[in-house]
Formats: sequence, structure tokens, C-alpha cells
Amino acid sequence: MFVVTSAEMRKLDQYVIEQIGIPSMVLMENAGSAIAREVERFWRERAANSSQPAHWLILAGSGNNGGDGVVAARHLAEVGFRVTILYVKDPASLRGDAARQRDAAQHLGIPSLVYGSDAIDWTTYDGIVDALLGTGSQGPPRGPYADLIRAANESGLPIIAIDIPSGLDADTGQTFDPCIRAVKTVALAFLKRGLVQYPGREAAGEVAVARIGIWPQFADQFAVKCFLLGEEFFEQHFAISPHLPRRADAHKGTYGHVLVCAGSLPMSGAGLLCAKAALRAGCGLVTWAVPDRLLPALIGHLPEVMLAAISDGWAGPTSADELLQLMRGCSAAVIGPGMGRFPGDSTWLRTIWEGSDCPLVLDADALNMLADAGDFSTWSKRRAPTILTPHPGEMARLAKMTTSEVQGNRIECARSYAVRHQLTLVLKGGGTVVATKDETVYINPAGNAGMATGGSGDVLAGMIGSLLAQGFSAEQAACLGVWLHATAGDRAAARRHAAYSLIAGDIVEEL
Repeated sequence: MFVVTSAEMRKLDQYVIEQIGIPSMVLMENAGSAIAREVERFWRERAANSSQPAHWLILAGSGNNGGDGVVAARHLAEVGFRVTILYVKDPASLRGDAARQRDAAQHLGIPSLVYGSDAIDWTTYDGIVDALLGTGSQGPPRGPYADLIRAANESGLPIIAIDIPSGLDADTGQTFDPCIRAVKTVALAFLKRGLVQYPGREAAGEVAVARIGIWPQFADQFAVKCFLLGEEFFEQHFAISPHLPRRADAHKGTYGHVLVCAGSLPMSGAGLLCAKAALRAGCGLVTWAVPDRLLPALIGHLPEVMLAAISDGWAGPTSADELLQLMRGCSAAVIGPGMGRFPGDSTWLRTIWEGSDCPLVLDADALNMLADAGDFSTWSKRRAPTILTPHPGEMARLAKMTTSEVQGNRIECARSYAVRHQLTLVLKGGGTVVATKDETVYINPAGNAGMATGGSGDVLAGMIGSLLAQGFSAEQAACLGVWLHATAGDRAAARRHAAYSLIAGDIVEEL
């Protein structure tokens, strides 16, 4: 499923109107009709036993979003709803299609009010349609728009938003003060980026996409390169099954060999989780490289994994060479979970970066080493795929930003970094973002807050390494790993009495 920016949506609108020849009035009619159907469906489920006709208040702004709301009012009235239109400004100020829809509503006798001029008794309504501000609005709502948004939120009535909740940045998902808190948002034609990134995702409530006459394939023509992950998406976009079917004549060498370079005395569990997740994600073999002092205590804890002792630990003078030797017999390597930091570790990482042709997944401490290395673009270009898997704090260190800046525009932060350094980047968190070196971005809608627990990232790193070893491209491995990790987390949470009790090991067991 495509996910668009506000600028991309404007171009698509313009193309359909000017080149395809579908009048803007038709698009507005389709949009308003779709909104009315969603309101009707919502109310039928919410008040199935009510014998009284529902009374909905339509908050209409002065642009095309307001026109969509007026159309919705007309269609709702047609199927028996009581509707009242509340214009944020004098409706005489409306222009173009919105003005024509205003006139149609007036001719049909649909009652209307003007905010600031007419008294509003919120207790007489059953629900609200937010048609105040669309994707073209920028910055915090002001004046009567801000006042009306606050009043609508305070009313306690269910709110269904058209396209995006008013007060939401359509591109970043940041919410301004004030912002509509919707129970449902009906996105027109395509998902907007702000609807799939927090906190906008929370403000939007349940999200449905309404077809209004702008075909999905038009997004391909305009090179929209942001997608929502999902089972159907993998089959259509990558032509692969997320269920990872296996050949009947397969053997352990068929699905690759992963080297896990992870763990230290206080954080040996990180390596254990990573190695086990790599096996559960389907690779044929895993070798776990650990400091020699740690190895005896790990024997037997995961009998399916081979152990390799690193002489004198990660800080030892030969450790990088030992790892490079091990990598020559492996299909992919994961470096960093629970590894800790040591003197000269950035130089140590550069040795591996430049000396190995093995596909790499860098996680946790390896990312901090990379961040401290300064401008690693001066390092020799790697010939094999490289995937970075930072959480927001690690991303901030890598990009020399604050964590709040990263979170303020996660998609663009991940995209620009991946393109600049020509690698694949997985920015973890709610709505995990996968960005590739060719500017393509994938957003993961699955997962839950229970996965915000120690070790969850170690599991993900192991899974992505496993998929790389099985022959998937960096792009496919990152997307598949993120999706499978999140859906396993959802299954694990469903088995608990509450999400807060979820631990990383539960995710591994659901793979």
C-alpha cells in the first residue's frame, strides 16, 4: 500500500483532474460519499439497537476539506441521519467546489450554523465529522479553527476525521496544539505519512482508506516510494511469501550460516537472544562468537548453536582478525548486541567493515562505535550489503541530532541517512521505518508497546541476519525481519494477560 506526502497528493489530484479529465467536483462527491458510508458503518456498529435517528455535526472548514464534509452531510441526510453543518467561517466566503456544495446543501434544507455567531449545544449531537483542515494546512491551527478543535475534543463525542485529523502534520505525524482526537480517520485515495507515524497514528484512531477515483497505479507513475508493509504487500511487491516456505530437498546448508558477534560478561543474554532468533528465523547454521572467558558458562544453553571463542575478548589484539576469518565461512554476520565498548573499538569496527565481503547487520554497541568514528564515509566502500538497526537514541548519535529531532520526522531522518551512506537502515520504534539507499521507505504498522523491552532489538538483529544469510536482499531481509518480528510480538502479547508482561524471549518463541 502506498503512503504519500501532502505534495505527492497534490500532484496526484492535479494529474487526475487535468490529465485524466475527472472533474474536481466528482472527486469531492466521491470523497464525501465515502465519508458518509464510513460514518454510517461506524454508527451502525456503535448503536445497533438505537431506534432514534442519529444526529451528527459536520465541522466544515473554508477549503476543499470542508466541501468534502458538506457532501458527506448531504449523503448522510439521504439515508436518514439528522445532520447539521457547522461552518468555521461565514459560508459566503467559500469558493469553487466547496461553494457549490454549500449551495446544494442549502437547497436541500440541511440546517447550518456559523461558529462564533450561533449557539452550539454539543449535547444534542451523537457524533462529529472533522472536515476543518486538510493535508494542505501547515503549522498549528489558529483562531476559530483552534477554538473549534478544542471544543470538539472536549465534547466527548466520537469524531471521524476526513483525510487527516485537523491539527496533524500530514507528512511527519507530529500533532500540533490543538489537534483533533479521532476515533476513526478516513484517508482519501492514499494513506498519508502522518497517519502511520506516532503521535499522529494515535490521534487518527482507526484508519480506513477510501477510493475516490484516483487509481493506486497512478502513484507508481509519480514514483511514490513509501509503502506500508503487510502480508499482501510482500507477495505483490517483492513476490515472496512472508511465511518463508522451504524446499522439500533442503539441507542445513541451503539456508545459510550466520555469525553472531555479540555478548559480554554483563550482557551475555543479548547474544543468546540474537543467536536463537537467527535460528528461529530459518537459517541453517549459527556460530556465536564470544569472548573466551564467557564461553564456558554458555556451553549447553543453546545446543543448536556453535560457539567460537575470541582470544582475550573483543579488546584483544587479534579479535578483529579472528572474526574476519570466521566470516569467510559465513553467509551473513550480526555485530554488536551486548558487546559493550572498549578502547579503539571504532578502529576495530573499521577493520571489519573494510576487510569483510560478508553481509553485515550492525546493531547496539556496533552502532555507537560507528557514531564515534566520525565521518565513516571516508572508509572504503563495502562490497556486500550493510544494514544498520538503530533505536531513536542510536539514530540521534549516528545522525548528530537530538532524539526529539529524530522522532519529529522519522521517515525523512531514516531516508536521508540511508541515501547519504548508501546502506539499508531500520529505525526502530512505533511504526518502524526501513529506508534503502535508493530512497525507498517502508513503514511497519504491526507490533505493540509490550515489545518495548530489553532484548527485543537483539531478537530483530538476529532475524534480519538470518534472512540475509538465506539469500534475501538487504531490502527484503530488513522488511521481512521487521514484519515477522512485529507480528510475532503481536501473537506473544495476545497470549499474555497484558502487553506489559511481554519479554523478548516470548517473541522468539512465537517465530
